[in-house]
Amino acid sequence: MSFAENLQRIRKERRLSQEELAEMLDVSRQAVSKWEQGTGYPEVEKLLLLSKELNISLDSLMDAGISRERAGEPEKAAGTIMISSPHEHVVTRCSKVTSSPRFKGGKNAPRYALFAACENDVSLFGPQSTSLGWYATEEQLEKEIAEIQDALFRGVPAYELKYSVKVEWKPFGVKIKK
Repeated sequence: MSFAENLQRIRKERRLSQEELAEMLDVSRQAVSKWEQGTGYPEVEKLLLLSKELNISLDSLMDAGISRERAGEPEKAAGTIMISSPHEHVVTRCSKVTSSPRFKGGKNAPRYALFAACENDVSLFGPQSTSLGWYATEEQLEKEIAEIQDALFRGVPAYELKYSVKVEWKPFGVKIKK
């Protein structure tokens, strides 16, 4: 299944009209229609919002693994990827990544954080988030997310963060280490 087919199926399963989904994402109904027809594609920011609002992982939206699962074929990695973060000293298998809203902070503060929903770290309230990395710019964050999505789509078993920055913890926040 393509992204267009996955989006349409998931929207219908949630009993949402194109108009209702468009309102949730602050886009036009025509944009949702184009996405479902495969003639347009949402920006990364909208993909993350789709994932959050529909409570579904990005790989479930993007990957053809859904059709393999339904056809009785085994999935490559069950829609997960091992992510290592050299600056945070984290290695975790996850099925979903999310980013923070833009942080306000001092001149040398990171602006964004990336988190993973980890399959092995589940509580009564669902998967727990693990901090993967900090980002100085939105462009770095978007590049990282796009590369993780691509790795998931291609069935790559592991990914090491490339665009995160080293930080140091200060009494009143986090600062990018020079």
